[in-house]
Amino acid sequence: MSTLQTLDWIVIGAYFTLLLGVAWWVVKKQKDNAADYFLAGRNLSWWIIGASIFASNIGSEHIVGLAGSGAKDGVALAHYEFHAWCLLVLAWVFVPFYARSLVFTMPEFLERRFSTASRYILSIVSIITFIVTKIAVGIFAGGVVFSTLLPEMQITIGGLLIDSFWIGSILVITLTGLYTVIGGMRAVAYNDAVQVVVLIVGSAMLTFYGLNVLGGWGELRAICGSEMFNLWKPLTPHGVESTWAPVIQFNSAGHLVKQAWYFNGEFPWLGMAICAPVIGLWYWCTDQYIVQRALGAPNEQVARRGSIFAAVLKLFPVYLFIIPGLICFALAKSGKVPGLEIVYDATTGKATSHAQAAFPLMIQYLLPTGLRGIVVAGLLSALMGSLAGVFNACSTLFTVDIYEKVRPKASQSELVRVGRLATVVMVLIAMLWIPVVKGAPGLYNYLQSVQGYLAPPIFVVFFFGVFWKRLNAHGCLWAMIIGFIVGLFRMLVDTPVSLGLQKGYTEGSFLWIVNNINFQYFSILITIISAVVMIVVSYMTEAPDYSKISNLTFGTTTDIHRSESQASWNWREVASSVFVLLVIIGGYLYFVG
Repeated sequence: MSTLQTLDWIVIGAYFTLLLGVAWWVVKKQKDNAADYFLAGRNLSWWIIGASIFASNIGSEHIVGLAGSGAKDGVALAHYEFHAWCLLVLAWVFVPFYARSLVFTMPEFLERRFSTASRYILSIVSIITFIVTKIAVGIFAGGVVFSTLLPEMQITIGGLLIDSFWIGSILVITLTGLYTVIGGMRAVAYNDAVQVVVLIVGSAMLTFYGLNVLGGWGELRAICGSEMFNLWKPLTPHGVESTWAPVIQFNSAGHLVKQAWYFNGEFPWLGMAICAPVIGLWYWCTDQYIVQRALGAPNEQVARRGSIFAAVLKLFPVYLFIIPGLICFALAKSGKVPGLEIVYDATTGKATSHAQAAFPLMIQYLLPTGLRGIVVAGLLSALMGSLAGVFNACSTLFTVDIYEKVRPKASQSELVRVGRLATVVMVLIAMLWIPVVKGAPGLYNYLQSVQGYLAPPIFVVFFFGVFWKRLNAHGCLWAMIIGFIVGLFRMLVDTPVSLGLQKGYTEGSFLWIVNNINFQYFSILITIISAVVMIVVSYMTEAPDYSKISNLTFGTTTDIHRSESQASWNWREVASSVFVLLVIIGGYLYFVG
């Protein structure tokens, strides 16, 4: 099939020309110092910050995955998208501390609050996590987009056939790495702003065009049925099977031969209620990948407004990415668009495995030439925005938290050069990851669980550290060490099975039990262990010197800084935050089936 026509390519070409123009403009404004390269000179405006945070979060795999989930399971995954409230926590709780400390990185803030050792641990773990999760998923998404829309694209070099997956991955990584290396944070942030506009416009066109062809919102609800509009499905267990299920076997004589208990269920209600917010708060409030944009603000007010604006933008995915999946299912079921019928199984009344490709299938069979190019440009925007964010975050962490510590007398220009070199290394690592990503079955699901294993200790030390001034460096260090060891142990147990290197473990064995515990429940376990260790160790050792952590916790904030923080917001910030919360509550009340 040839999905993209000449007009589509013209639109995509115009989009890339615009990106290159923005990058060139940024390069001409650039100064040769670390603050400018890593934090855009701390001079980003609130709307750039908000757009860049949103663009970093929304990757191609996010869009395609949400649409696929919409076609298969309805609005269930809207729970994760309604985590926009976590950005309000960033705006109102953490931004004041980050703005006052003037740090470059999250590990640097942890050093100010606790110790240098905790900074090193978080830096190293964060870099490794970015490489094996965000970069890997970004590569996979780029390859899938190209192989779906341009399956016939392939070249032969020295007798070696290179398919569209490789071509797409390499092209996207190279182009994204190029403008990230040259322009640094400013190039990433301003290109993110452009990409967000293209992404939202393109996805909105797909949603509205699909509803128009289908016959409107009422027709969508009528065809899909109340079950697909039920947001509460993941939180409603059938008996106990989505929480804690028994394995009981009897022999032919009726005698009990095995009895075991284990966790199961892909999205158990307890996991969604506890684990999902923990992961969300870690990601939106303490992850360098996201928070670096807020650190680029000139003051607390701009950082807060940017974070709130990002929360507003985070409300869009439910309606622009999940709803198109439902539209695809409805169009397939109604037979109104030839080609989409492969998404619906008339025998079962359910979606088929093709539902996972709902978004690109709608682009292929529904949109006219020209509009198709805009939506594809939006997909590429999402991919490039998320990859650029991780390249820049890794570069900043390595340069500021590791290299500058080793060479404290390094000049500003030297730090910029090292930052660029670090980005190049990340791009090369991404290239080396391509065969691993392409050949590993179940990799995407595995990568989703990695965050659940590594995030809890970070969540604990940041949140407990800010709210509880008595907790000290010893407690922080041991909470991170123990928490990461438990998480890494689970990852080592999962890896051979997830990557297809091993079929599984002996049923009933210790490793089998560990491997079969739902990742959300295991994440909750790590959170509890980390919290207990941090509190117990802190109270077994001496209290911190409160004068050294002044303005780094609520209990040590001075009256002067408290007054300055209160003066940095007014009714506009409050009204915007209330608006976000009302939309979230409205969504929960509307999507009840």
